[in-house]
Order: sequence, then C-alpha cells, then structure tokens
Amino acid sequence: MQNLKEFLDEKVAQYNQPGFIVNDPVSIPHHYSKKEDIEITAFFAAILAWGQRKTIINKCRELFQMMDHAPHDFLINHEEQDLKPFLSFKHRTFNDIDTLYFIHFLSWFYKNHRSLEEAFLLGWHNGDHAMESVLRSFHEFFFHLPDAPQRTRKHIATPARKAACKRINMFLRWMVRKDSLGVDFGIWNQIQPSQLICPCDLHVDRVGRKLGLITRKQTDWLTALELTERLREFDANDPVKYDFALFGLGIEEKF
Repeated sequence: MQNLKEFLDEKVAQYNQPGFIVNDPVSIPHHYSKKEDIEITAFFAAILAWGQRKTIINKCRELFQMMDHAPHDFLINHEEQDLKPFLSFKHRTFNDIDTLYFIHFLSWFYKNHRSLEEAFLLGWHNGDHAMESVLRSFHEFFFHLPDAPQRTRKHIATPARKAACKRINMFLRWMVRKDSLGVDFGIWNQIQPSQLICPCDLHVDRVGRKLGLITRKQTDWLTALELTERLREFDANDPVKYDFALFGLGIEEKF
C-alpha cells in the first residue's frame, strides 16, 4: 500500500506540470485569461474530449475561431446570422444540432449568471458524496430549456444513467483542483477537491485495474466511485490528483 502510494505520488509529480498541458485538451482554456472564457472553453474541450487528443484540440480551435476567440462576448452578444458557421461544425457524434443547443443554453445562462459554477451548485451539499447529486442536477438543469433536443442529452453524462461521467468529472477537476503547478485552474471555490470523482477513461480504467484499484468488471458510475474511494486512501483531501498518474501511465507509458 505504501509502496503504491509512493509510486503514484512520483507519477503525479511527473505529469502534473506545465509540460503536460501542450498535448492535452486542457491546453485550450489555457489560451484565455478571463474567467468566463476559461469556463466556456474548458467546458467545450471536456465535452468534446473523446478520440485522439490532437484531433480534440484542433476541433476546439476550430470552434472558438468561429467565436473570434472571445467566447463569452460571443455568447452574450451574437445575433442570429452569426450562428451560420456552426451548421458545419461536427466532432464524432457531436453535430450542429448539439453545438447550437450548447450555444443557446450557455448564452441564456451567462445573460443571467456570472459563473458556470452556479449551475453545478444546484445539487451541491457539503459532504463526501455530493457529486452524484451535483451531476444529476446539472444534467437536468442544462436540458431544462423548452427546445432542448433529445439527442443532445447523450453528450452530458449523468449518474442517473449509471455513466462514469468521465468528461464532466475532468471538467470539474480543471475548475476545482487548486495547486501552484499550473495545469488545473482552481477558479471555483464551493465544491471542494476532496469531493471530486476521478475521471475514469479507458487509460485510467486499464491502469487502475492493473494496480488493483478497481475490482468491478464493468466501467460505470460505481466504478468511478470505487476508484476514487481507493485514491482517497492515498490523499483524502485531493484524491483526483492521481488522475495525472493513472492517465500518464496509460497514455504516455502504455502501462
């Protein structure tokens, strides 16, 4: 147990550093300094984060070029004709219908709220197991507008469907985790790092199983909880810092 913690701590130190940023989707929000722009670009980058990282980064650049690299200003001030370029945007199964609804929701939201953190606080409570309520509530809130397309719901995962919620948990890691190492932003203050759930993608899942951190056969919400509980044994205050170690071992070292 102690040897595993020391090994993972070494890997966290190796990968939780600025050199990690350039080849990862987290590089997208690092191009921005305004809080709202960081939130918006991080949210899109996380939601679009499946497939090769290079493709994800290029698709995000394409998307924000359409917003003149000022997404918050675009969301608040765009007119109907400004949406035409987005009819051609597509990444995997994320198409123009999904893109336009995301823009519609975020435009409505930022005209009424200052920070996207407020949307995640609807189901928040101050406890170690708050995240299931947070993610369920956010999903329902995101799709509560009258014209929300049914097909778009699949792009925001929810524990209600037993999903591991990898992408939304990754976005929350970026927004919530606080350290001085420059990868995660730590610009939200209500949700605590101790409450975060580890993003459980294919690489993290595979490495977690090899290291004996996961015993469930399938990969779902309960698997993400199981992994996070094991990581809390190593650091109860910041369990998801080990995402750096597991992901780095999986994608960089083919562990």
